[in-house]
Amino acid sequence: MKEKGRKVIATNRKARHNYTILDTVEAGIALVGTEVKSLREGKASLVDAFATVDDGEVWLRGLHIPEYGHGSWTNHAPRRTRKLLLHRREIDSLVGKTREGNQTLVPLSMYFSDGKVKVELALAKGKQDYDKRQDIARRTAEREVTREIGRRVKGMSR
Repeated sequence: MKEKGRKVIATNRKARHNYTILDTVEAGIALVGTEVKSLREGKASLVDAFATVDDGEVWLRGLHIPEYGHGSWTNHAPRRTRKLLLHRREIDSLVGKTREGNQTLVPLSMYFSDGKVKVELALAKGKQDYDKRQDIARRTAEREVTREIGRRVKGMSR
């Protein structure tokens, strides 16, 4: 069977800045028809989204999927709580990890995989301000090093 590529719908760009990613897991998501049609148009926002575990089920909250433009009275609520589809052992593992420390479940991206909508869910720990500053300083230093190497290769060193 030929594997189809991923078609990314939405990404949470702030997640990697605000959190340290410890582990990731792929989850399916239970949607209604007009939500899927709206996602096929590439409309979704993961900005305020997070996941919770309630009564042994994982729920995605704060995900914004706008109403489908050609929908009728059957349209969905844009910010409704949606159920994530995971195996029982994955849910139990996530419950154990979130309870042992102050870790949270953050969606990193949403994409189509073989025609089904999937969410990349991360087990993450919040960063402090000084951690964010250190990351920015490290990226800036790496960027300067690669620039200098490029200059020397071209013979344009200062």
